[in-house]
Amino acid sequence: MLRRIFISVVLLYCTCHSFTVQSQIPNKGEPLTSWKEGYLDLHHINTGRGNVAYYVFPDGTTMLFDAGEMDPTDARTNSKRNSAIRPNDSKRAYEWIVHYIQQVASQGRKQLINYAVLSHFHGDHMGAWYESAPRSTRADYALMGITGVAELLPVEALFDRGYDFPFDFKSRVLEDSMKKDPVTYNYWKTMDNYFSFVRQREKEKLLTTKLLAGSRKQLPLRYDAARYPDFFVRNIKCNGRIWTGKDTSTMEQFPMFRSGDRATFPSENACSQVITINYGNFRYYTGGDIPGNLQYGQAPWMDIETPVSKAVGAVDVATMDHHGNRDALNENFVKNLRPRVWIEQVWSSDHPGHEVLIRATTPYLYPGPRDIFSTNMLQANRDVIGPLIDRAYKSTQGHILVRVLPGGNTYYVIILDDSVESLKVKDVFGPYEVNKKD
Repeated sequence: MLRRIFISVVLLYCTCHSFTVQSQIPNKGEPLTSWKEGYLDLHHINTGRGNVAYYVFPDGTTMLFDAGEMDPTDARTNSKRNSAIRPNDSKRAYEWIVHYIQQVASQGRKQLINYAVLSHFHGDHMGAWYESAPRSTRADYALMGITGVAELLPVEALFDRGYDFPFDFKSRVLEDSMKKDPVTYNYWKTMDNYFSFVRQREKEKLLTTKLLAGSRKQLPLRYDAARYPDFFVRNIKCNGRIWTGKDTSTMEQFPMFRSGDRATFPSENACSQVITINYGNFRYYTGGDIPGNLQYGQAPWMDIETPVSKAVGAVDVATMDHHGNRDALNENFVKNLRPRVWIEQVWSSDHPGHEVLIRATTPYLYPGPRDIFSTNMLQANRDVIGPLIDRAYKSTQGHILVRVLPGGNTYYVIILDDSVESLKVKDVFGPYEVNKKD
């Protein structure tokens, strides 16, 4: 009798658990089901104007990783070389980011961003200044990218890469002569605008700092960490400091750096902050725009991907460095990470490079299947690369959500229609089973 009761209870639990899981995985054509406690949601938001990712951790802690918004008045932004704004131009990109977050943020809690992380200081990751951008009601700065998002949604803590490497950003004087080079002038206007934003928000008790490479305690769960002891965010890299893969020790990637000698300065992309998100056996990688393929004349230390990927090791899901551009995804990076799922955040006809796609898909670098998803795919890429696009990609348009089930052993990839304001499911892929890591 007791045995029958035990079996019935087990069957009831399994049935209920299965129903709960299935109810969180929507069908094609349905609205997106909301996040539930215990799940890890990794949203890659497509505005067509740069990189944006929004994460909801198992206890409801939230993180924004980048908030790109390129200058909408720039000729290239509106050319066929770049993707169109999504879903339409009735809002600015930062407003679409907020609109998306408000739809997927955990219910029952105040809508806010616990952590905002900027990988590096480029407009397609932080927002680019332009003359006609709306102004903040708080202080004298313009709204675009992160400054616009933070105007509409509270941000508790902001992690950028700091302002003192490879030189003191704040001591640089914006000269009128820079107007002769609009790209340089607009970049420093962007940085001045950002510093005005930071000064004002620090007065309002916004915590601003940079990531501590090697740490897995700097970005803890905010609401119920004790319930999820196998969840953590690992800081892999900030500026030239890279985690070694052991305890919290780091190495310096730019030993030849000399202050005042521009020949020894790393590029802004090379300074990108890198993290992994870990939940049980599940591991996710994102690394901003770090380069890995050396160009002619570049020093060996400009290969950032190799030491980063050695420290990280195998992952389940990886975002492509530098949008899959030609200086990224070198052989070591692909072999070391060997993800089951690649995510490419695309806004240009430079994404992906043909040879990059070959390295990502070849079985000679690592065996087994791998699925690739991109937020956009321009016709120019299809024309140049050809049939490999259709063979390699499972989806080439839309928001990309990776939904990891409680415990971190199974996940799905859900594609959301980016042509409409509501979050309608275009397709669902999975389940993917998580592999145990080395």
